[in-house]
Amino acid sequence: MGFLPDKPLTRTVLRISAPAVAGLSAQMVVSVVDTAMVGRLENTSVVLAAMGLGMLATWAITSVFSSLATGTHVLVARRTGETDYAGAGSVLNNSLLLALVLGLVFGAPGYLFSYNVIDFFSSDPAVAVAGTGYMQWRFFGLIFFLFVVSYRGFFNGIGDTKIFMYSAIIINLTNIALNYVLIFGAFGLRPMGLTGAGASNAISNIVGCLFFLSVTFLRRYRTRYRYYSRVRISGDLLRQIVKISVPVSFQNILILLGFLVFVSITGMIGTVQQAASQVVITALFMSFLPCFGFGVGAQTLVGQSLGNGKRQLARRYGLESARLATYFTILLGAVFILLPDLVIILITTNREVTEIARPILRIAGAAQIFYASGIVLAHALQAAGATVYVMFIEVLTHWVVFLPVCYVLGVKAGFGLPGAWFALPMYIISYSLLIYRKYRSDSWLTITV
Repeated sequence: MGFLPDKPLTRTVLRISAPAVAGLSAQMVVSVVDTAMVGRLENTSVVLAAMGLGMLATWAITSVFSSLATGTHVLVARRTGETDYAGAGSVLNNSLLLALVLGLVFGAPGYLFSYNVIDFFSSDPAVAVAGTGYMQWRFFGLIFFLFVVSYRGFFNGIGDTKIFMYSAIIINLTNIALNYVLIFGAFGLRPMGLTGAGASNAISNIVGCLFFLSVTFLRRYRTRYRYYSRVRISGDLLRQIVKISVPVSFQNILILLGFLVFVSITGMIGTVQQAASQVVITALFMSFLPCFGFGVGAQTLVGQSLGNGKRQLARRYGLESARLATYFTILLGAVFILLPDLVIILITTNREVTEIARPILRIAGAAQIFYASGIVLAHALQAAGATVYVMFIEVLTHWVVFLPVCYVLGVKAGFGLPGAWFALPMYIISYSLLIYRKYRSDSWLTITV
């Protein structure tokens, strides 16, 4: 992969990827605002702890089933490349049915047993009481979240990522506005506190669902994709969506668990060190968002090119997307390395945490430069249907390289927090190299989906 851009491909990649980057960034903003508003309530430690447990429980579910977007995206992009537009519309119908079933099967028990779940993980009964309403609303909104996920996969697959961007802006602005109204009780409404944050999230997903529904009735989409004129449930399509999505679900679960284990390991070194690690992880996740945006662009362009039978063009689109994402991570890496305090102050003003976070943010800044190529090419491989391979590499590098090296260097060898964080570049470089090795083999270009 060369360093200089291929200008014709660059324009196409940016046209597809830039709206996805903007949409993902909007999602990050609302999570920060959620925490900031709840942090202003009375009994801050209780409500933040309750919110954290509620978010973890619902995020565990949503991270598993948000992979529905990947299965939908991959199949719609392939059908669009094949000019089988009615087939792409049929993928959307079956994806929505799957969303309905999953939303009811997991949303209803989650709503009914919200108190029991939080009470099991919390030693303080006050936390369980405070978090129950929040968690109930989040589970009530699960079905609408999954509808949004299906629609998002469809529009990304046909290459209209601006619809995803508009939806993200609408959903998140609605969430922020309702947060203020419902949490604090504006316009004469009774303050709902933490429960208001959950209600805002659910209602904003309903608004997002209605936005997508209204867009699908636009003539230019309705007449081409014919999703409402020929509704047919296909067992083969449902199996294909599940086959592509399930490995991505397992991958998401293992990444979540892996970072929880990593944070636990840093806690063995010290409480302040653990807090500093949380700061750096937050900064890293924000820096990864553009990589995932370019990954969405790669999935669309690679999938459509494979559907067209243009395999070498598909390969070039993946490489160009990875190259552009790397430009961004080089720039951001320079900020992390040269101006770490500028990043840390956005997350915390605690002096002791800042002093400890500074050197590990520099390590993370150097490491994340290499992450762009790995994550974008992984998305390209997923577009071809190689989701099992990507999952396997994630498991291998995360659980066999990252976590053991982190524990050995940070705890056993006594190198402390810098030693633990030195495992990150080892993980990222090994992950990216193994993904690139598969990508160069071209064996993925012949997978049928």
